[in-house]
Amino acid sequence: MIRTVVADDHDVVRKGVLYLLSQEADIEVAGEASDGREAVRLVESLKPHVLIMDIAMPQLNGIDAAAQLAAAAPGTAIILLSMYSEEEFMIRALNAGVRGYLLKDSAEADLIRAVRAVASGKTYFSPEISHLLVEDYMRRLQSEGMQDSYRLLTDREREVLQLLAEGKSNRETAGLLNLSLHTVETHRTNLMRKLGLHNIAEIVAYAMRKRIIS
Repeated sequence: MIRTVVADDHDVVRKGVLYLLSQEADIEVAGEASDGREAVRLVESLKPHVLIMDIAMPQLNGIDAAAQLAAAAPGTAIILLSMYSEEEFMIRALNAGVRGYLLKDSAEADLIRAVRAVASGKTYFSPEISHLLVEDYMRRLQSEGMQDSYRLLTDREREVLQLLAEGKSNRETAGLLNLSLHTVETHRTNLMRKLGLHNIAEIVAYAMRKRIIS
């Protein structure tokens, strides 16, 4: 059973999300919140598998709440609901540790798939978001004349790349691979240098393009 918390300051939106979740036999709602600080408190207390949260929340916005929970509740995967498809919001969300990013106009179609994906350790983005990430990365490759150097990565660097693209933190990656945190950070630095990547959003876009993640 996937335990979830839903956070949205708009009652109609929150109730709509709760209704969608209630129709699924493998998903249960452990709590609901109407502002960012309440969402953080609930997650820290209930330790759900998934938090579904609006990006524009009173008292504490969704991205800053996600950043706090990345340290306080690393076992909870976060899905942000947003009206914004601009690159700035996506990069901030990914750097905050968010594993899912859904546009509100497609959330009804994508929400259940996203919950199941992030609960199993994967990432999930609305199709429009995935296309934007990959297209932006491809434009940068072309404009900078960069080469795809995936073949230059070691097997361990490829493992680290996939886990980071799936939303794992450096510490989680170290635990899964039985490596020290310093070693994982070194692998991350090396693979980003080899591939010409600069942040987690570019890591995710690269992994999507290579079909390392979907």
